[in-house]
Amino acid sequence: MGRVIGTQDATPLEFWVWLEEGEPIQVDDAIVVETDSPNGPLKLFGMVDIVRARHQGSTFDSDVVEAERGLPVELSIAAHVKVTRLIPEYYYPPMPGDPVRTVEDEEFAQALFMDKMERKFPIGLSLSGKEVVYGNLDFLNGRKGAHMNISGVSGIATKTTYATFLLHSLLHCGHLTDAKNTHAIIFNVKGEDLLFLDKASNVMDVEDEALYAQLGLPAEPFDSVQFYVPPTESARGPIMPKVSSRKADEVTPYFWTVRDFCRQRLLRYLFSEGGEDASLLSALTYQVERKLLEAAEDAEKDDPGPGVLLPLGGDLAEDDSPPPPTEVRDFPTLLRAMEAIASNTNHSPGTVGAFMRRLYSAEDKVSYLIRDPADSDAARHAINWRNKQVTVVSLSGLYEVGKSFVVGSVLQQIQEEKEATGSAEPLCFIVVDELNRYAPRDGWSPIRERLLEIAERGRSSGTILIGAQQTASEVERRIVANPAFRIVGRLDAAEAERAEYGFLPPTLRKRAAILTSGRMIVSQPDIPTPVPIMFPMPAWATRADEQKLPPPALKLSRVRESEY
Repeated sequence: MGRVIGTQDATPLEFWVWLEEGEPIQVDDAIVVETDSPNGPLKLFGMVDIVRARHQGSTFDSDVVEAERGLPVELSIAAHVKVTRLIPEYYYPPMPGDPVRTVEDEEFAQALFMDKMERKFPIGLSLSGKEVVYGNLDFLNGRKGAHMNISGVSGIATKTTYATFLLHSLLHCGHLTDAKNTHAIIFNVKGEDLLFLDKASNVMDVEDEALYAQLGLPAEPFDSVQFYVPPTESARGPIMPKVSSRKADEVTPYFWTVRDFCRQRLLRYLFSEGGEDASLLSALTYQVERKLLEAAEDAEKDDPGPGVLLPLGGDLAEDDSPPPPTEVRDFPTLLRAMEAIASNTNHSPGTVGAFMRRLYSAEDKVSYLIRDPADSDAARHAINWRNKQVTVVSLSGLYEVGKSFVVGSVLQQIQEEKEATGSAEPLCFIVVDELNRYAPRDGWSPIRERLLEIAERGRSSGTILIGAQQTASEVERRIVANPAFRIVGRLDAAEAERAEYGFLPPTLRKRAAILTSGRMIVSQPDIPTPVPIMFPMPAWATRADEQKLPPPALKLSRVRESEY
């Protein structure tokens, strides 16, 4: 494709290559140059990050016009190469005039250290579409590292689409220790787009199927999926799912009973807006939680039902004794009980008033999530993420406090159940979009602490966080710094200059501002430079109108003998 030029410095880390005119080389192509070093033959692998063209022999900008009139100039096309690997590891520069060629087959894997990956999974294709790019599973399953973070502009960066593609790849890569019992939980925050993971897509074509075959993945939807959706906002009557795009018997409405709420100590997740006032109320919150836990434990000794016995306050009896406890089965009554508990603590009336104002303001927004199951089977409506390989928990239609409550409660449940097993295997992947909402950089909230705990020590219990957000600069620093895999799609130009994207070289920061859908830049520890990749269209529907419908059944009609 060309030769190392001598008019620019060539170092063991970077060099320039003169290209033959018409050579089909583009940015992100992998190349190799072989040279003789004092230590013997040396191979330098690298990736093209700049391609530039100029006139040799011209002095002024206007000479480009004079060249058309006969000014003696020559076209020079050159590519800048960033070295990714040296074999053997002897840091010596290539010599001017050394021939440079694009890599082929096994050399591509050598250029990106993929030949050293014992366990790997496809993360996409090179932008040329010729080579498969792999991720090192050891840096995601907790052996050497864990977690993944994806950033990008909403609607263009396709963050959630790429996250589901990666889950599909992980579950079919053949390198998970226990793939059948590996679980993934996805929080669906935008509409009902993720409620069709089990439906084949009608927008895939033959080319997309060929890409899946090249990646070694089946072009099929997920085959073991369950969908949990919020119930309708009526806290009384039949429990119906709040969903419009799927049949009622294809999804499960979720809620918590009052006893679940008390036993699991979920009150804290109603104080998850991330403000400083929530931090001031945390001591009172934990005190009330302890009282609710005690009531739930006492109730479980005698009654398997959903309620708990709690005092509701009010006037003293004639003998100055407190009123007898009342069975609490719904959230409005639970609020009265919590007010009575809070009033009997050593906190000031102002703190108690602020505490109750927050709770009463959330009453209409969460009362249908913490409810009396009446005659229905409460256990069936509890989120059981172990029932299927992939669990989608929809947050569509919930108020902000409701979303935070559901995310925090489910994260706590998963983490506690995983830690109770005492083993990291099988893995549990958790996909959380809009991390900046649940784990903001400033302020405090219980859900933020829960996410931080997963990011910092979740790998020991096999709990792997796949987080996504539009702006990593607005997320708690330790959460975006811990992931081994850092991925960006289309970025806002100003956001790309923030320190959180320091892993991107200047050329890739500029590239991130013009990436199109289906293109991502992936950074992982094994590869010394971030790699732009492309990935195919999802094999599953992402909207109701993308479902691939079965062919219509043939209708057989009786034919009269006279018509033969």
